[in-house]
Amino acid sequence: MKTAALAVVVLFGCGAPASGPAPAHDPAPHLRVLGTVQDGGLPHAACSCARCEAARTDPRADRRVASLALVGTQVHLVDATPDIVEQLELLRDVRDAPTGSVDRSPVDGILLTHAHIGHYLGLAHLGFEAAHTKRMPVFASTRMGAFLRDNGPWNQLLRLNNIELRDIGPGVSLQLDGVTITPILVPHRDEYSDTLGFRFQGPSHTVLYVPDTEPWDNWPRPIEDELVGVDVALLDGTFYSTSELPGRPVQSIGHPTIVGTMERLEPLVALGLRVVFTHLNHSNPALDPRSDERKELERRGFAVLAEGEHIEL
Repeated sequence: MKTAALAVVVLFGCGAPASGPAPAHDPAPHLRVLGTVQDGGLPHAACSCARCEAARTDPRADRRVASLALVGTQVHLVDATPDIVEQLELLRDVRDAPTGSVDRSPVDGILLTHAHIGHYLGLAHLGFEAAHTKRMPVFASTRMGAFLRDNGPWNQLLRLNNIELRDIGPGVSLQLDGVTITPILVPHRDEYSDTLGFRFQGPSHTVLYVPDTEPWDNWPRPIEDELVGVDVALLDGTFYSTSELPGRPVQSIGHPTIVGTMERLEPLVALGLRVVFTHLNHSNPALDPRSDERKELERRGFAVLAEGEHIEL
C-alpha cells in the first residue's frame, strides 16, 4: 500500500486539491471557474433543442463560455469570452473596484489560448466604446499577438493603449502572483493563431488547462507526458461521443470525445489524477447531472467542471 501511495505522489503531485465555492478575498492562489461551455454558450444561438430552451427559461440551466480566473492577491482572466461582462461581475468580491465610476482595470491581466470566438471576443469590451481600459496586460503567443495587431477592431485596442501585449511561448514559464504558468502548444484547427494550454503550478498543487484540442492521437507527444506531476486536468469535453450531432460528423470538428478520453485516462484516474471536463457543447448530454452519460462518467471517477468552483493551487 505504501508503494502505491508513493506512486500517486510521484506521478500526480500532492493529491487532488480541495474545490468548492471560492471564499471571498482569499489571498491563497486558486483558480475560479467562470464558465464551462463551448464558444456558442448555453443557450446556443438559433438552437431550439430541449437543453437550450430550458436554459432560456431557467437561470439554473444556462452556462457561460469556458473561462477561468487565477485569483490571489491579483486577478488574471484565462480567455476573454463573449460572456466577459457577466464573468467580471463574478470577480467583484476579489477586486477593489472604484465606486460610482467605470473600473478601468477590472483585472490585472488576461491570458489567451487562441483565436476562436469563445476565447478572445470579450476583448472588445475593453475598448473605447466600453470599459476603455488602460494598458491591460494581455499574454498571448507570437502568432496570436500578430493576429490582434494586424486586424481590426483589435488593433484599435493597441492603438488606444487599452491593452498591452505580452509575448509568451510554449515551454517558457512566467510568474504571476506566486504561480508558475507554463504555456504548452496544443494541436487545434489554428486558422488565425496557434493554440495554447496552460500548466498552473502553485505552492501546493498543479493544474493543467486544455479546453480546446484535437483528439489525443493527434498530439505530437502523448498527453500522458503532459500529465506527469499534475494533480487536476481540466480537459476538452466538447462532445460526449461521435454520435452527438446528427447530420454533422463530430470528427470533422476536431475534438476528443469524453468517451475516448475516459478510455485513455482511466488508469491515471485510478492512480489519483483528477480529470474534469470543460468546454462542453450545448448538445452534450453530460451537461445534465441527471443523464445516464453524466452518471457513467462520475461512476468511472471523472467529473464535469462547475461554474463557481474553485481549485486550490
